Amino acid sequence: MTQQRIYLSSPHMSGLEQQFVQEAFDTNWIAPLGPHVDAFEHEFAQRVGIKHAAALSSGTAALHLALILAGVGTGDEVLVSTLTFSASVNPIAYLGGRPVFIDSERTSWNMDPALLAETMERKARQGKLPKAVIPVHLYGQSADMTPILEICSRYEIPVIEDAAEALGATYKGRAPGTLGKAGIFSFNGNKIITTSGGGMLVSDDGDFIIQARKLATQSRDPAPHYQHSEIGYNYRLSNVLAGIGRGQLQVLEERVQARRRNFEFYQDTLGDLPGIAFMPEAPWGRHTRWLTVITVDPSQFGADRETIRLALEAENIEARPVWKPMHLQPVFHECEAVGGSVAEDLFEQGLCLPSGSNLSEGDLARVVGVVRSLRR
Repeated sequence: MTQQRIYLSSPHMSGLEQQFVQEAFDTNWIAPLGPHVDAFEHEFAQRVGIKHAAALSSGTAALHLALILAGVGTGDEVLVSTLTFSASVNPIAYLGGRPVFIDSERTSWNMDPALLAETMERKARQGKLPKAVIPVHLYGQSADMTPILEICSRYEIPVIEDAAEALGATYKGRAPGTLGKAGIFSFNGNKIITTSGGGMLVSDDGDFIIQARKLATQSRDPAPHYQHSEIGYNYRLSNVLAGIGRGQLQVLEERVQARRRNFEFYQDTLGDLPGIAFMPEAPWGRHTRWLTVITVDPSQFGADRETIRLALEAENIEARPVWKPMHLQPVFHECEAVGGSVAEDLFEQGLCLPSGSNLSEGDLARVVGVVRSLRR
């Protein structure tokens, strides 16, 4: 008999969500927008320590709107982390822009500030500065934002933080996603909290968020009839899903602690194996361990990352390789890349282990048993 599947990161409901969803039904606020959306925006902004937030249909939608408001258009360059999911880059292409991919550094696996500085200096000399910079906070850990912000401030380039994977993390005591011009978060089903599908755009600039809300509601002008002076989008979050988000937000810290305990279990039970290493926790903040990620040196361990992944899958356990760098993706093969060897190495050796906050110790032990059985 096949054992129950262990997922990489499945939704984890607290029970509080149903109360808010029931309230939406009881009051018939089923249509988009409504009091849960307003409350979710307010509560989320308070939680991360920022002035304004707009609840949207996805993190991708949030990034798309942020790039529109940053003025990105046809032919404009945007500097972005190469080690990320394609949703960090696709909105650049929506607008006819061109991504320039920046390699990772090994302390946090995020955008390398030294490479960013070199690239910015070169672009300035060429007279083609980018319209925006998008550092991605990977797997629950902040990029090193102080030098990134200093570089971008020097050239007056807006920083749009992709914090889709990093809710609950810290950078020098602050929440990643709140340090630049704008930040985006995701509430996709596999994230540390979920609204089923949804996202948030945040900024300390109130006008920025007001403009984003207008764009997200089909850019309807303030008139009794339907009037539009610019192209808009249907990007707002529904009142029902915002109710789920309000319930999830209340247990965010519990979810962070559960995922950090998962990491500690893996570290305690796999850390002694030759060739196995873990994504480091950078000294500048707290890693949520949204996903626990290992790297595998096959010459020391005796099997490579893919052999481990397939062995786990054979036991009905989901694991995934680290993101394939964007500069290696066929759809972006013509785009400029700065460096790339660090991201390529992490992709080649990196494996994300099951990390859900609802995993039992027995589930974690199953994962560990498979990995240890491959050691030769």
